[in-house]
Amino acid sequence: MKISGTSFLGTSALLLALTALTTACSGSGPAIGHRVLDHAQGADLTVSRSRDILVPAKGALLGHYYGAGSIAQTDARIGRKPAVHLTYYGWTDNWTSSSATRADFADGRIPLVNWEPFDVDFDDIVSGKLDATIRARADGAKALGKKFFLDFAAEMNEEEGWGGHDPAKYIAAYRHIHDIFVARGATNVVWAWCPNVTDSPDAPTTMSYYPGDSYVDWTGVDGYNWGTSDPDFEWQGFNDLFADIYKKLAAKGKPIIIGEMASDEVGGSKAQWIDSIVPTLKSKFPLIKALVWFDVDKERHWQVNSSASSLAAYARMAKDPYLNP
Repeated sequence: MKISGTSFLGTSALLLALTALTTACSGSGPAIGHRVLDHAQGADLTVSRSRDILVPAKGALLGHYYGAGSIAQTDARIGRKPAVHLTYYGWTDNWTSSSATRADFADGRIPLVNWEPFDVDFDDIVSGKLDATIRARADGAKALGKKFFLDFAAEMNEEEGWGGHDPAKYIAAYRHIHDIFVARGATNVVWAWCPNVTDSPDAPTTMSYYPGDSYVDWTGVDGYNWGTSDPDFEWQGFNDLFADIYKKLAAKGKPIIIGEMASDEVGGSKAQWIDSIVPTLKSKFPLIKALVWFDVDKERHWQVNSSASSLAAYARMAKDPYLNP
């Protein structure tokens, strides 16, 4: 689920923060390491870090894409300020100086920058032809001086097909960008790698695009319950939607972010779908340490207030202590 270019940047001036979760705002970042029992894997996995990568010491961060109202309107609607704000930018957009990024930091939100390389030849990234743009973004990111999430070329395994569904080319481009950022001292960037929950037919599988442990801080996934308004789709519960990909991501032993998620209304109870999220995170998906709701009426009725029952369920979830670590 992508937003082409900058068309949604205005409505997505976005999401909200738990200032206690950001080192810059509270002065006490998340613990350097902790262990979580992964029930789905039957293994005790270590989430260890040599630096702060925004992992909460307990529970999970709630994030939001603001597409159904302003930040103030949405926060009032759901009864809280989310911790993470999702925004979308094209290849040449300067997200390091954007008003949304700077407002997020000023208001205590953690930016989740989704950097979309539309109309970019990945061979040009790998060859160094586009290094001027990459260096400029790296320098701008470093100058921000605070931690934030960067999700470059998400959903590479599905419709977007960044790099032409060529895993080797995608990985080379991702690593090239990452290496320039590190070389230029932009170590405040927290690297999120977010494939789609579904692979494109006859295309390489999800994990073949994985850039490598030293290049990824958080693994992630984008996924939606599309409902049954289209006869080719069936209703998927929260657990059903993410169970298979969770096993693959959890094997890496890294924190997991759901970079985009939402449910339609048609085919089941959206309120019950939302009500199931926190219990499922606790019992089956303990490595999911952040989740971001795609709040907009787009291909489906993804917005949290698509019905009174949906909004009530979302407000309940947003207040749950597990999502307020």
